[in-house]
Amino acid sequence: MLDIRQIRREPELVKAALARRGVQEEVVDRLVDLDARRREWITRSDDLKKRRNEVSADLGRRRKAGEDISEASARMREVGAEIASLDAQRAAAEEEQQQILDGIPNLPDASVPDGRDAQDNVVVRTWGEPRVLPHPARPHWEVGEDLGILDFKRSARLSGSRFWLLKGDGARLERALISFMLELHTGEHGYTDILPPSLVTRETMYATGQLPKFEEDLFRCTPNDLFLIPTSEVPLTNLHRDEILEASQLPLCYTGFTPCFRSEAGAAGRDTRGLVRVHQFHKVEMVKFAHPDHSFEELEKMVMNAERVLQILEIPYRVVRLCAGDMGFSAAATYDLEFWSPAQERWLEISSCSNCTDFQARRAGIRFRREPGAPTELAHTLNGSGLAVGRTMVAILENFQQEDGSILIPQALRPYMGGRERIVRS
Repeated sequence: MLDIRQIRREPELVKAALARRGVQEEVVDRLVDLDARRREWITRSDDLKKRRNEVSADLGRRRKAGEDISEASARMREVGAEIASLDAQRAAAEEEQQQILDGIPNLPDASVPDGRDAQDNVVVRTWGEPRVLPHPARPHWEVGEDLGILDFKRSARLSGSRFWLLKGDGARLERALISFMLELHTGEHGYTDILPPSLVTRETMYATGQLPKFEEDLFRCTPNDLFLIPTSEVPLTNLHRDEILEASQLPLCYTGFTPCFRSEAGAAGRDTRGLVRVHQFHKVEMVKFAHPDHSFEELEKMVMNAERVLQILEIPYRVVRLCAGDMGFSAAATYDLEFWSPAQERWLEISSCSNCTDFQARRAGIRFRREPGAPTELAHTLNGSGLAVGRTMVAILENFQQEDGSILIPQALRPYMGGRERIVRS
């Protein structure tokens, strides 16, 4: 959530920044107008309340003295009605102001390139060469089904479309990827492993920006009003909600594996086959709580942590800087990592790493002190996929497929696969 004080102080700057994200300047004008009215009504109400208190004390003395105070009392009742009216207008203005603030995305950092959509993103670097297979490349869903490790027919029977079922070596490869990623992030990159709940409260979803704007994309459980998490970013970022940290603790780095659930309500017709866009998937997430002076350094480190996973697995990829119009709601700056799909002949996202600056921290009340006794400030929060497990499975099935239909297992995963070099049809 944006700071209303910044909007009040620098409305033109905020307008210009939000225009890069497609937000009309009228939205900011309305916020400024509501804020001015709200503060005016607060001042008038407070003045009237002070006057009423003073007059009430005087009327009490006059009543004890036997004076007629009926006319003055009537005037005070009118003042009371005016106070009630002002307070009601203020409350309505605050409610509308909060609704608008809840729907406004984070301000893009000045380093973020301009642009409206993915066509305007900027390739920062590429690692490795996209594989050119010596045989016709087959999509991962065909490879997996032929090997007997993917079963979409049975998953559809169980849960409907856009779910998946892994069998045998497919399930084992999924577990291998999860274990490999977690051990890398905890052992080499210094993250603390967290296994959080997959159901969270409405307040938890609000803190990271999923609510209220994206409620249609979430799975909600009744009657307890809990939500299935769309990413472990949600519970991990809320670990320090309403807490005050010390600067000496920062950065705090967490990694966690969870199932993730998304209704993908607005994604009909896109990537509906295979494992790319599904309702349930697994992901290893990275989350950081950082000092504002160093959060962009921590973002670069997080991107390198995600890259390291792909490098060890020997999956060629590219790093893309997202333009202002293509970033997520809470992000101030984002890098995507994309691998090349030989079968689909396009780059596919496998990780997204973002610095949310103080946007989520303001919603969640995550603060820190630069030194003991100093005033509190908002921390910066960062999150990144390290990696999306299902999409990593796609990258392996499509890039390591062999002409005989088998899959060459990346060297780093072989210890988790019983030392085997290939997945073959059993």
